Amino acid sequence: MIGRLAGLLAEKNPPQLLIDCHGVGYEVDVPMSTFYLLPAVGEKITLLTHFVVREDAQILYGFASGPEREAFRQLIRISGVGPRTALAVLSGMSVAELGQAVTLQEAGRLVKVPGIGKKTAERLLLELKGKLGVELGAAAANPQSDAESDILQALLALGYNDREAAASMKALPAGVGVSEGIRLALRALAK
Repeated sequence: MIGRLAGLLAEKNPPQLLIDCHGVGYEVDVPMSTFYLLPAVGEKITLLTHFVVREDAQILYGFASGPEREAFRQLIRISGVGPRTALAVLSGMSVAELGQAVTLQEAGRLVKVPGIGKKTAERLLLELKGKLGVELGAAAANPQSDAESDILQALLALGYNDREAAASMKALPAGVGVSEGIRLALRALAK
């Protein structure tokens, strides 16, 4: 029903915004990935939206990009995953990271998102496999080697977040072994 909002950003209270569209203020819930890209209060903003009507509420969700909205829509189609859980997933990882986790079937990355348990993560991976659009799976189009995947999983298991682990992986030489790669990645993270 409401696909896009353009107006002035009136208020920012994570995860909710108030957007003034010609005198009408729309409350919009956004994932943190969108929240970090927002302009200052009082500046113009345009968001793609998804309107949810429930028995007890009508809620508008906003997104900075089309792939982000599409990922949200794919997530809420899954049984047991509501809009709040979908927002939590998109707040905890980028669309590219979600696409990569689905392609590589890495439940461990999804379990780190608050509100996502092991069973829900496995159901998400099963339901989303093959359903992500080209944009969503683009990051996963260049699959990692087994050694790189094992190094990344080890870093995630040690408690590092996706961004830290990915940044340390970039410094690794090509064709590095698993144990040597973990050692080098930990050394890079310690700096």
